[in-house]
Amino acid sequence: MGLVTVTATPRPELPEPVRHAAGPGPDGLHDLDDPAGPGAHSDPDDLDEDGDDAVRRSAGTGESSRASRHWWDRNADEYQDEHGAFLGDDRFTWCPEGLDEADARLLGDVAGRTVLELGAGAAQCSRWLAGRGARTVALDISYRQLQHSLRIDLSRGTAPVPVVQADAAVLPFADASFDLACSAYGAVPFSADTAALMREVHRVLRPGGRWVFSVTHPIRWAFPDEPGVEGLTAVSPYFDRTPYVEQDEQGRATYVEHHRTLGDRVRELVAAGFRLLDLVEPEWPDAHEQEWGGWSPLRGRLIPGTAIFVAERG
Repeated sequence: MGLVTVTATPRPELPEPVRHAAGPGPDGLHDLDDPAGPGAHSDPDDLDEDGDDAVRRSAGTGESSRASRHWWDRNADEYQDEHGAFLGDDRFTWCPEGLDEADARLLGDVAGRTVLELGAGAAQCSRWLAGRGARTVALDISYRQLQHSLRIDLSRGTAPVPVVQADAAVLPFADASFDLACSAYGAVPFSADTAALMREVHRVLRPGGRWVFSVTHPIRWAFPDEPGVEGLTAVSPYFDRTPYVEQDEQGRATYVEHHRTLGDRVRELVAAGFRLLDLVEPEWPDAHEQEWGGWSPLRGRLIPGTAIFVAERG
């Protein structure tokens, strides 16, 4: 594949990404996947910036997947423009608190290991892993996000990270294809059936393989998604699992996030055959002053914003 020159302004049409099940496992594509990146929303009965209604209502697997795919295709450019500097081109950060895998080493030694990243976005984490000797596959719902992955590779003059557009709950890989699986704020919060997602990850991992993923800390669902003092008063029941949905005038979901309690997550992992090794709740660093949506120094120093689950396949 030849190099394509990409200029910053005006934004060009991005090159086509690699759309195959590269790396371990058979060729094959599924139509959907779950997006990457922090972005919990928890203010029901409001309007989002596009004028859509923000409500709490049920949303099934198909509706959630369709909404995620279309939302991230529409917003990938803005997301990368706004957060690209924080995410870097080849940085593996688990959360807005800035905990990096380079320091946390939650995946262990990745050199020579096959790694599947779910909800990879522009594959920044996969690119960092590949730089440490891992063989990576980055999977995401959003075709536009995967185009940004290839844009980054082309701008760096490096071989493209193998990418797959697929549903994280229906993985197009053979059993026991990977040594490790990871997701930094991708896939899990946007899937309506995370029990199925956990079973799929278990299926494609080899025995003893680690599955590490970060999500919005479940306690945050009780609070408004605001960085200031208004985000410090609980307004919703922690135990209410009703999804957060943004919908258009016809009632069609345009964005969906699903809530599970800490206990729900542990039970899903155990039921899928995983052993929970650790639950990391990153503290807000003293010198960290950058806000990201509802994440801020004010809130971060009082209540946890991220939960990272470290599990091992039995």
